[in-house]
Amino acid sequence: MGEKKTTRSLYTAEERRRRDASKWTIVQGILAPVQFIVFLASLGLIGWFFATGEGLAAAQLSVVIKTLILYAIMITGAIWEKDVFGQYLFAPAFYWEDVFSILVLALHTAFLWAYWGGGWTDAGLLILALAAYLAYVINAGQFLWKLRQARKEAPVPQAAIGEGAR
Repeated sequence: MGEKKTTRSLYTAEERRRRDASKWTIVQGILAPVQFIVFLASLGLIGWFFATGEGLAAAQLSVVIKTLILYAIMITGAIWEKDVFGQYLFAPAFYWEDVFSILVLALHTAFLWAYWGGGWTDAGLLILALAAYLAYVINAGQFLWKLRQARKEAPVPQAAIGEGAR
C-alpha cells in the first residue's frame, strides 16, 4: 500500500554519547531554568510597570539581565551543538529551533539597542521586550518538544530488555 515514512532520530548513537559526555549539556541544563526564572520575574516587573506606572528601572534592568543570560545560553548552546553535531549552529536536528533562536536573539538585541540608544517611549521599549519574550516562549516550547522527543527516543537499558523477556 503506502510507503512508511521514515524519520531520522533526533540523535544517532554516537551523537547521544557525545551529548551525554559534553560538559555543555550540564551548562545548558542549568542556564535554561535560570533564564526561565529571570524571564518570569522580568515579566512580573513589566506587568507591574504597566499596571501601576512604577518600577520602570527595575523592569528595564530585568530585561537587560534576561538578555545577557540569553546571550550566555546561545553561546554555550552553539558550543554544545558543535560538541554533539560537529557544527556550531543549524545542525539538522535543531535547524528550526536555531532559526527561531536567531529571531529571539535579534529581538532581545533590538531591546538593548533601543534601551541604550534612547528615542523610545518607556511603554514602547517594554512592548519591544514583550515581543522578544513572546518569541522566547515559542522558542522555549520548541526546545521542550525536542527534549520530550529525546526522552522518548532514549535507548532502553539492556537489563530492562532482559527483564521484559521473563
